[in-house]
Amino acid sequence: MSVLASWLASSPPDAAIEIAPERVSAATVGGRGSSFTVESHATEPLPPGAVVASLADHNVVDPATVSNAVRTVLGQLAGRISRVALIIPDLSVKVSLLRFDHVPARRDDLDQLVRWQVRKSAPFPIEEASVSYTKGATPPTGGGEFVVAVARRDVVEEYERACGSAGVYAGLVDSATFSALNFVLASSKVPAGDWLAVHMRPTYTSIAIGRGPDVIFFRNRPEDDGESLTDLVHQTAMYYQDRLAGQGFARVLLGGTGRMPGAVEVARAALEERLDTTVEPIGPSDVLTAVAGMLMRTRREAVAV
Repeated sequence: MSVLASWLASSPPDAAIEIAPERVSAATVGGRGSSFTVESHATEPLPPGAVVASLADHNVVDPATVSNAVRTVLGQLAGRISRVALIIPDLSVKVSLLRFDHVPARRDDLDQLVRWQVRKSAPFPIEEASVSYTKGATPPTGGGEFVVAVARRDVVEEYERACGSAGVYAGLVDSATFSALNFVLASSKVPAGDWLAVHMRPTYTSIAIGRGPDVIFFRNRPEDDGESLTDLVHQTAMYYQDRLAGQGFARVLLGGTGRMPGAVEVARAALEERLDTTVEPIGPSDVLTAVAGMLMRTRREAVAV
């Protein structure tokens, strides 16, 4: 599993697949160099209860139904698909930002330091976890910050098996919101200054703050926790000003879909009123943004290599 991941194989994946509680979506992209366009895409709804995203419990409750949905969307894509990048719900992944005054020079030492830190907050034994991290911002006082993702290994394998049963290999796994953020970072110039992104889904809302290309804040809120989006944004804005030396957002981004019809538009109005700025869409649509963002990021990195 990887956060803001690099595709480390010799070639990028053929397609990206997102398995969410409400649907399975997939896409392929085409193009040359650093210019990409969505070539084909498909989506298939899932019945309630087939996937129940959770950090500590099993997620793929009905494997046969989920695998059939994966097979259905793959059959509607262009070209032969054998290797895919896989996107799973934010609720299945715990994201933390860790800051170290001194960053070990050896990768093995850094791995051990990261795992030792995240074991304190992981709701399951760290020995049962997939742990991935990427370099984040460099503090002005030195050292380094890392964006860390932790998930139960057997939960990640449930999603991978759903792809394997449909005849494709999932060689890279990332979370939904980070894949959506990849769309922003890969499809345009890196936002100048600080930026705020709100990603809504029927079962959760995630909020991230970026400083240039670096994520400096991340929080996920399940929809059933009783906290309103307005409260979440207010608390985040206060933390941004008080703890992150925030000077205001150059861009505010909103995407996804809520539990109720029209929830995104209500959220847009609330954000614009609270932050007194225009709110832009994260990507082209709720269905396409994450899968396209995953593919655009991996292909752009393959070009860079």
